[in-house]
Amino acid sequence: DELTEYNLPVHGVIPPEIDGWYLRNGPNPRQATAHWFAGDGMIHGVRIEDGAAKWYRNRWVRTDSFVEAFPLYNDDGSRNLRAAVANTHVVNHAGKTLALVESSFPYEISNELETLGAYDFGGKLTNSMTAHPKICPATGEMHFFGYGSLFEPYVTYHRVAEDGELVLNRPVDVKAHTMMHDFAMTADHVIFMDLPIVFDMEMAASGSGDMPYRWSDSYGARFGVLRRDQPDAAIRWFDIEPCYIFHVANAFDDGNSIVLQAARYPELWRNDGGFGEQAMLWEWRIDLASGTVRERQLDDRAIEFPRIDDRLAGLPARYSVSVGDAELVRHDLSTGEASTHSFGAGVSGEAVFVPAAGPADESRGWYLSYVYDPTRDGSDLVILDASDFGGEPVATIALPQRVPFGFHGNWINR
Repeated sequence: DELTEYNLPVHGVIPPEIDGWYLRNGPNPRQATAHWFAGDGMIHGVRIEDGAAKWYRNRWVRTDSFVEAFPLYNDDGSRNLRAAVANTHVVNHAGKTLALVESSFPYEISNELETLGAYDFGGKLTNSMTAHPKICPATGEMHFFGYGSLFEPYVTYHRVAEDGELVLNRPVDVKAHTMMHDFAMTADHVIFMDLPIVFDMEMAASGSGDMPYRWSDSYGARFGVLRRDQPDAAIRWFDIEPCYIFHVANAFDDGNSIVLQAARYPELWRNDGGFGEQAMLWEWRIDLASGTVRERQLDDRAIEFPRIDDRLAGLPARYSVSVGDAELVRHDLSTGEASTHSFGAGVSGEAVFVPAAGPADESRGWYLSYVYDPTRDGSDLVILDASDFGGEPVATIALPQRVPFGFHGNWINR
């Protein structure tokens, strides 16, 4: 059900500095689907103001294909970019809030979560937009890429100026239609991940509804490095051990090297589109002088959905918070140590950092996450103090219905 409920009950005290919207996207299918990734997108939002939870609201992203049937591909084989489930992420840039899925155009939504329509940057975007754009905290630019074409170029890199104008489109030289879900950004570079899950035409034509991508033993794996101040230059490619990465935690420059931290799967989707393998936190050090890459595992526990303080995107960040098997896990990326927060019987989704006022300080702020309580089949928005990660929540906001497990969200300041 699409609901709007006002003046939500709160246990504890919401810090008065928290003023804005917490929005999270995810698949909420109107009917059964063969794969979790295929459900229609639904935004679940909570408006917080003056120490109160003013409303909870959930709305489907009403894309053109939500309203009526749209073919995924046009007659000439090109993607129909208005056909979308818009179910993966929600970001705000240059005054626009966009619901994202990597196969299509973004869809703009209002502060009340109503769909305003497909957004193509004034006609300048002619292919899809990743669900994981990166917003530079220094320049305000938004960097992203699109993939999914059956024809070359399979991947295109884009850059949007702080004012929202799309100012750069350039091809990325990958040899096949590979599934590129995320990428990385530093102060000086962007890093593309060309990994061995590739489009499978036979699976796409089978009608099974499973994801039309499969692991390839022959494709190889590599990172592509492009200087941000030379966006039309050749991309430098660095071979790595085969693996798959859905989500990058962070990346930053360190002298003549780039450090990239991400949730790494040893392999995935060899026989089907399931999740038999688990991801763990790894680090890659790309040596730009020698042309080599050093890889190391940072922890042996299963995690996904790593997030940092977004004010440090592309810079050295101390903490990455991920969803573990039964808890949130906060890794200290400077020491390798990890701490946890357990919700008891509750199951958390991705945690988003809301900073306190003042200079970037990862211990001054709060983590927000939807937590499902199976004992009552209901959900809460839980607020944790970043300075006491394992402690009791500072506030728990009771929601009027269960929030299904989903993908990604963001905090939007008023």
